[in-house]
Amino acid sequence: MTYDEAMNFIQNTNKFGTVLGLDSIRELLRRLGNPQEQLRIVHIAGTNGKGSILAFLASVFRESGYRAGRYVSPASFSYEERFRINEENISKEDLCYYVEQVKKEADGMVKDGMDHPTMFEIETALSFLYFRDKKVDAVLLETGMGGRLDATNIVSRPVCTVIASIGYDHMQYLGNTITEIAGEKAGIIKEGCPVVSYDNDQEANEVIKAAAEAKHCRLDFVNTAGIRILSQSLKGQSFSYRSSHGRWYEKIEIPLLGTHQIYNAATALEVLEIIKNYYCISEFQTEEGFRNTVWRGRLELLSEDPEIFCDGAHNPDGARCLAEFLRNNFTNKRIIYIMGVLADKEYEQMLEETAGIADCIYTVAPDNPRALSSRKLGEAAEKYCETVYIRKRLASCLEEVKEKAGKDDVIVIFGTLSFQKELQGKEMWNDTRK
Repeated sequence: MTYDEAMNFIQNTNKFGTVLGLDSIRELLRRLGNPQEQLRIVHIAGTNGKGSILAFLASVFRESGYRAGRYVSPASFSYEERFRINEENISKEDLCYYVEQVKKEADGMVKDGMDHPTMFEIETALSFLYFRDKKVDAVLLETGMGGRLDATNIVSRPVCTVIASIGYDHMQYLGNTITEIAGEKAGIIKEGCPVVSYDNDQEANEVIKAAAEAKHCRLDFVNTAGIRILSQSLKGQSFSYRSSHGRWYEKIEIPLLGTHQIYNAATALEVLEIIKNYYCISEFQTEEGFRNTVWRGRLELLSEDPEIFCDGAHNPDGARCLAEFLRNNFTNKRIIYIMGVLADKEYEQMLEETAGIADCIYTVAPDNPRALSSRKLGEAAEKYCETVYIRKRLASCLEEVKEKAGKDDVIVIFGTLSFQKELQGKEMWNDTRK
């Protein structure tokens, strides 16, 4: 199978849409020999912060000499980024090989009268095969959507289950209340397997507690009272932390910006406390791992003159975290938004959270088939901001904004992770990484 043939097959599975449930993935993996049962897996669900928590853990594993496989969706810069071992994407040759293996069994399912697996099911099965054959030491596995009926929930015995920040997203599938959404996320909790949870709102925490008790699991919440912020700047931040286990971390430095990333880092520290029986990770390796974490497009400073940030905020909670960061750091500066969203997102609530900070808003349509038109987003933005400009695409809009912006202005690109790929190849991505 050639690379083009592999990609055509994967893209064609888009027509099968999103199908929640485990029957299809269970059958597909059975035919492939259940590779997931041969892996040590950290399984994480949540609305926001999943990728950041996994990025912290992956960096610590790398510093400790372990090989960690990371399966994330969607990818930001290239398709192969979905399947990574440490910081290396799957090769095109390996991708073709594993697509061919999965396609063979998917075709067999159809021949036997079953539904064809969806794209996400194909990719999930591929990731398990790849990581098993490469004999990784750990798999950091992120749910695609929700948890209970997500294809990744086929995992039966994770070494740790993690619940990240819970908020409103994918409500057409997961429910209209935090309680309902938390119930779907907590659906990844397995009998007797330890659970680590972000300290969410009380109603979400109660759902997680009940799910953990029903499955006889040890549950550790992030000790919010044990976090002490030591420093915050546009170059990074540091904090001390007393874990729920009583361990004291005097100074953890992280390059990711925004107070919410400190809470994500604390969640990762709690996970490391749980899995220490499986891995030998020193305090120095932990500190180095956090210090060297890279997670692109999350409040990433792309340029300093003028300051340009790209952030993946694509739901109300993400927008709230972005707004908090801007208020804390740029109270006396003119802020310009370039915003684009996918049509199924809660963009009105995102605007409510962020628009009051902006001097003006430029709306664009992401290069994505699910994109909301820039005009429709612009009309919504006009309810919250007096100065709104409707443009077509990010690249030309950004050039226009850079020409008009003063050196002390702040430009913020946000609304979808799709923007990261659109910015790929621009020299500005490397301006601040010296």
